[in-house]
This record gives sequence, C-alpha cells and structure tokens, in this order.
Amino acid sequence: MALSGSALQAKVSRLVSRQHGRPVLKPNKALVLFQFSKAMCITEMSVMMACWKQNEFSERACAKEIQAFYACTAKAEAERKARESLESVGQTNTLTPQQATKLLQRYPNKTQVR
Repeated sequence: MALSGSALQAKVSRLVSRQHGRPVLKPNKALVLFQFSKAMCITEMSVMMACWKQNEFSERACAKEIQAFYACTAKAEAERKARESLESVGQTNTLTPQQATKLLQRYPNKTQVR
C-alpha cells in the first residue's frame, strides 16, 4: 500500500529526527525524489507542434520550426556529452562516491605517527 504525500513526509521526518536518540537515517542530500536534469528544447518543440496543428501536420509548411527543434536537440546533446566527459575525467567540483573511494584507497589516512 502506497503512502500519501503527508504520511510519507511524516514518516521521513520521524526517521530523521533525533527525538528517540540517534536518527535512523543520516541523509547526505536533501530528501527529494530523483529529478531529471533541466528539460531542454521545450519551447522549440511546442512551437513545432503548434505549427503542425495549424497546418494539418504538413512538414513542408513547418520546415523552419522543425529545423529549429533539431538544432536545439543537437546542441543539448552536445552539452550533455561534454558534461559527461568532464565528470568522467573528474574536472567537476564534486566527486562521485566511486571516485572518492578510489582516492581514499590510494591515499589512506595515517592515524599513528611514530
């Protein structure tokens, strides 16, 4: 049985609170559902679809709008690939958990000094 929004929020806040000693959950990020990255090319797609509707789905009449949409999607795809390549190289400001683990294994923290 699925919980409603307010019941779920109440359960999460109870699990995170320190009311009964140590918190059960220790979130390292805000507790929100996963959100996809910002939607791209929505305006161009809307203009293209409106043109299709006005011109009875004629591609010839809406060629300019279709080209604008394709150009926007190509640009968004190039930006996404560039961002992924930066993240894989590690040139972003944050590390993924896997990258952090590799670095910590490579350079362990020395606790005893003699």
